[in-house]
Amino acid sequence: MAFPTLSSPHTARPNETRRVMAEVLLALLPGIAALVWYFGWGVVINIALASAVAVAAEAAVLALRGRPALPAVSDLSTLVTAWLFAVSVPPTLPWWLTLVGIVFAVVVVKHLYGGMGQNPFNPAMAGYVLLLVSYPVQMTAWLPPSVLTEHPLTFSQSLAVIFQGAPPAGLAWDAITQATPLDVMRQKLGLSYTIAEIRQSPLWGDFGGRGWEWVGNWFLLGGVYLLWRRVITWHIPAAMLGALLFAAGVFWLVDPNTHPFPAFHLFTGGTILGAFFIATDPVTACTTPRGQLVYGAAIGLLVYAIRSWGGYPDAVAFSVLLLNLAAPTIDNYTRPRVFGHAGGGQRED
Repeated sequence: MAFPTLSSPHTARPNETRRVMAEVLLALLPGIAALVWYFGWGVVINIALASAVAVAAEAAVLALRGRPALPAVSDLSTLVTAWLFAVSVPPTLPWWLTLVGIVFAVVVVKHLYGGMGQNPFNPAMAGYVLLLVSYPVQMTAWLPPSVLTEHPLTFSQSLAVIFQGAPPAGLAWDAITQATPLDVMRQKLGLSYTIAEIRQSPLWGDFGGRGWEWVGNWFLLGGVYLLWRRVITWHIPAAMLGALLFAAGVFWLVDPNTHPFPAFHLFTGGTILGAFFIATDPVTACTTPRGQLVYGAAIGLLVYAIRSWGGYPDAVAFSVLLLNLAAPTIDNYTRPRVFGHAGGGQRED
């Protein structure tokens, strides 16, 4: 009998890299559609630009390393990195910053450590953090959601803003950009506003920022799809979101005038995207079930701490990168006991 592979297992692998990455790209589509609906065509332009640059950078590095480019590029992992990076940055980010961020993610963070499966940090988040630390003004200038803006950008205007670096004729930057709800919450709390006063702004929806909460809902739908398809397990998302809700709930109960309702942290910013698509990266996250619970919970607690007392309101990227560092140690101390080992330990599923 002829087998498709020379060595066992002889059956087709259901979780090969290309299939898993294709599932992730498919799961991202609802959230991307919501981003485009609320924040315009710049999201699509960023995705197209980041994807093209990421694939070109990957092919160039592999050529320099003397390795064939097609197998690595066709596994879709580079596109996943590009899409995650592109949906995390503002829709009007200058083209050259997208180029810098994605080249850093692919060339330095991924291939400097050996390529696919060897990188200790999430490439997309490392590229995002590089730009956020280096260019904070450009990285925090988001468009208002479509339900609030008086000057929605057309596709051609979005192209002009991204590639020419200037607002449309007759408009100033303040007319087309604004701070994110997390930025506004942090700034006004620093000015001694109460939560009730802050939420009087039309920027706020039922739980989080208008538009942002629906983007979170659609990324949540994609996350549920990944769970259903068994691309990811429940451990990291549940632990991260549970720890964030717990920390936010404790402080909200203590003083609801200076700490927002816990759902605000869940449905504003990149929380849902981070829980299901970023923290669950199989290369940089923990692998043991107990380790994943610790890893996810630590990310959730860090997100709340940085948002509340740190220098950057949306702390998902920083929290994930910090826990990427700790993942090997967490795995080391949460290894399941070997079945039959002295002491009666049982294998952990």
